[in-house]
Amino acid sequence: MTNNNSIEAELLEEMARWPIFDPHSHIDPHRPAARHLDEVLGYHYYTELAHSAGMPADRVAAELDPDVRARNLAEYLDRIDSTVQYSWLLEIARTFYRFPSDRITPRTIAELIELADHRRDGEAWDRQVWETSRLEAVFLTNDFDDPLEGWDTSTFVPCLRTDDLVLKLHEPRTIERLRSASGVDVQDQASLREAIGALFEKFVSRGARACAISLPPDFLPRPASPRRAVTPIRKAIHGMDLRPDERDEIRCAVFWTLAEFCDDFRLPFDLMIGPIRNVYPDGVLGGRDLFDRRVSLYDYRELFNHFQGVTFPVSTLSPDAGAELVAYSWIFPNVLPMGHWWYSNVPAFIAADLKARLQAVPKVKLLGYYSDAYKLEFILPKFQMYRRVLAKVLAEDAIRGRGWTVEQALEVARLVLLENPRRIFSGVGRPASPSTKI
Repeated sequence: MTNNNSIEAELLEEMARWPIFDPHSHIDPHRPAARHLDEVLGYHYYTELAHSAGMPADRVAAELDPDVRARNLAEYLDRIDSTVQYSWLLEIARTFYRFPSDRITPRTIAELIELADHRRDGEAWDRQVWETSRLEAVFLTNDFDDPLEGWDTSTFVPCLRTDDLVLKLHEPRTIERLRSASGVDVQDQASLREAIGALFEKFVSRGARACAISLPPDFLPRPASPRRAVTPIRKAIHGMDLRPDERDEIRCAVFWTLAEFCDDFRLPFDLMIGPIRNVYPDGVLGGRDLFDRRVSLYDYRELFNHFQGVTFPVSTLSPDAGAELVAYSWIFPNVLPMGHWWYSNVPAFIAADLKARLQAVPKVKLLGYYSDAYKLEFILPKFQMYRRVLAKVLAEDAIRGRGWTVEQALEVARLVLLENPRRIFSGVGRPASPSTKI
């Protein structure tokens, strides 16, 4: 056991020297690091866990002063200090703020608020967090009407997020945004396709390397039918009432169109499958959504078969969906398991999924981890958590269990953490010819 621990420590020490390539986050490139502790404690993990442990939701209401919110939440941290999310918080406090205590309590919160106050430091603090974390690139989540201006897109990499186009096209505000962002007067199915194509042109020209979408468990992707979709799309564009089957037709038609443009522009299409919104309406902001275990990748078989030239990095929300994702990544060349998302992002679930992926999926297809972070400070502790699990699995299962050398284990670790994401999210280009698909 001692020898195994020594190997694990050796692997982790080497991984910690590597830069971090983060293929999915919600970072604001104009204000990437936290200026106040409230921006750290306001991460939904802390507000929802504290609320689950007894904190009234109004103790972290948006209209409260940031200091008050931070102090209120600190009163409940002792109830959640058993969680891995609390360990991220303590690691942030120690690494970035030089917090000397071993616990964040109502008695120590004032000191931490003061240490974490970087409102006057601005971009200098952003650079310090970036350098301390050894970040190489951080992928963003950009609304389709984001102007994509004002930052270095080689470090903060744009990603075209398309949820609203697929799930909310029937809302008048979505059509207005699409017309403004694309410069196309969207009036019908043909001009809708033209507008979506204009978005891809814009995003790729400004450095985007992926398209992404989060899909509910009841979504069933299927080939679009122009005849079936033409009337529902026209009705949606002009604000007319839609039947449930017409909304489904619109969702399928727009989604299939997005996949076609991903094929044309050689963009990976990140699929994040499973969330059901607003399951707990009385929860805190960000803590109201859950998942449905009945979702299956079988529903995506036509998509994977039809678009064999499109790479689909897939994240599933349910922790027990890992075996199915391994099987689809085993069979389909264009399906890749990506990260450990949301409710699956705890070491126990990561370890089980990671062990299966390393045993069953070709090593060149493994996309190890992404932070899903809203502030830069969270990227390092989250990746360190993953590195620890990866080091442990490699030490126990690969080196001790299968006879690998340390060098072999580090080679695979580097593929999982760096080389695969770099390669998969770099092969972006312009289409050879305009899309003629319907």
